[in-house]
Formats: sequence, structure tokens, C-alpha cells
Amino acid sequence: MATGKNIRTYFEGRWHEGDVPIMRAADHGSWLGTTVFDGARFVNGLMPDLDLHCARVNRSAEALMITPTVSTEDMIAITKEGLAAYAEGAAVYIRPMYWAINGDVTAIVPSPEGTGFAICLEEIPFAAPTASTTLGLTRFRRPVMESAVVNAKAGCLYPNNARMLAEVRTRGFGNALVADAMGNVAETATANVFMVKDGEVFTPIANGTFLAGITRARHMSNLRAEGVTVHETVLTFDDFRGADEVFLSGNMSKVTPVTAFEDQQYQVGPVTRKVRELYWDWAASTA
Repeated sequence: MATGKNIRTYFEGRWHEGDVPIMRAADHGSWLGTTVFDGARFVNGLMPDLDLHCARVNRSAEALMITPTVSTEDMIAITKEGLAAYAEGAAVYIRPMYWAINGDVTAIVPSPEGTGFAICLEEIPFAAPTASTTLGLTRFRRPVMESAVVNAKAGCLYPNNARMLAEVRTRGFGNALVADAMGNVAETATANVFMVKDGEVFTPIANGTFLAGITRARHMSNLRAEGVTVHETVLTFDDFRGADEVFLSGNMSKVTPVTAFEDQQYQVGPVTRKVRELYWDWAASTA
């Protein structure tokens, strides 16, 4: 399902205009869920961390026992070729993806022979600087490595995220603040999460229950370079109730301020604004 417009699809060695069908009914990915993807952004002519996103989709494929077939360098070159068709100033979501085509003799385990690959470029507007969200509690939790492929950006993980979102939306919240298996805060349903207390920044430690994002790491690096103290640590829901600021970190919008967690209200504070400023300054410096 397309969420944007002006879609271009790289499949079987060339670019196609539009949302091209890429999977068959009997492909392993179609009926057994062996699909991985990644997401990068093209905004104002910038492609922040495109190399890291392309490298991660190959690691995700390996985690799901899919054989990656395109190098990071080739993926970047293909993406740049596809982006050349977009107007200056277009905001484009970049989505490389793999899926298994064949299974082994049991059908369950993906076969190393036969890997599908595509890149989908989709024009999706970038969130306005004034955009924000609210967070609610959900009864659903993030899985652990022993029960799910949490070390991959895999399509099979997203139904769990979807039910988190659906649950909190019935109570009027924009996103869910989600616990790990131990009951501590892991992330939200769609993005990594940060909180600010007394000028210092805190984020849940990467404990194997969620994907510690590329943009998350970039924010931490930028903040530390500015002398801001950043803690990766165990955080509870009460920690977030006592926070001065809360913001989300993800590829789609980079920084999203949070204005409420259940009945706790927040202002969009100076650290959140600084994180956004630092990110785009860094992105421009790499162009």
C-alpha cells in the first residue's frame, strides 16, 4: 500500500515508473514472511546516512537467513540514479528491500538460492517543524531474540507494532510508549525515544529487544560533540513521567517532539529544538 505519491521502483535490474508488483503468491516472502527493508530520506538534496541504511538492510537479510545480493556501494549508486528523476526539493522516502523466493525441502527455511531485491522511492512530505505527537501506554511489549528476529528490520515484526498503535489510538494518543520483556521502556511503536531531565539526555539502553536506530546514534553523537551528557540506561515509565522533555527519533521525521505521555504534559523544550538543529547542521556538512 502506497502512502505517498510519485513512486519509482527498481526491480530486476532497472527502474520502473510506479508501484510495480514485485512478489509472487508462492514466493517465500509472500506466504512465510521473510521480508526485510530499510528506510532512508532524501530531503532538500540531502541523503543523511544513506550508506548506513543500505548496509543495515544487508545485515537484516542475513539475520532473517536471506542471502543479500547487492553491495552497499551498488545500492547507493542505484538509489542516486533513481532520485535523479525527482524535482529539486522533493522529499522522498528510500526503501531498499529483500525477500526470500525459495524455501528448503521443508519450505520453512529460506533457500540461499533465490533472493528478491527492490528499491522503492516514494515521495512523502517531510513533517513540519511544528509537528508533535502524544504517547499512551499499551499492554503489548517488544519481543526478545529468543522469540523474534529483533536484530533485523523485518516486516514480520510490524503486526505487533500495528496493534500497539491501534490500541492507543482508541484512547486518542498518537503513538505508544512500549515496554521490553522486563517491563522497562524500550521505544515507541514506530521510533526510538529520548527524554531530557535537568539538561541531560537519556535513552533506553540497547538490550536486544528493539532496533537501536541509525538516527538515534546520530543524535547521540551530535549531542555529545556539543558537550551534552547523554545516558544509555534502563528507564522506567515513571522516569518518563518525571521528564522535562521527551522526543522521538526515527528516519521518517528525524526528530518528533512529544507533548504528552498519558496525563503528563510536556513543552517542546530547548534540548529537543537543539537536537533538530544539530542534526540538519550535521547533514548539510556531509553534502
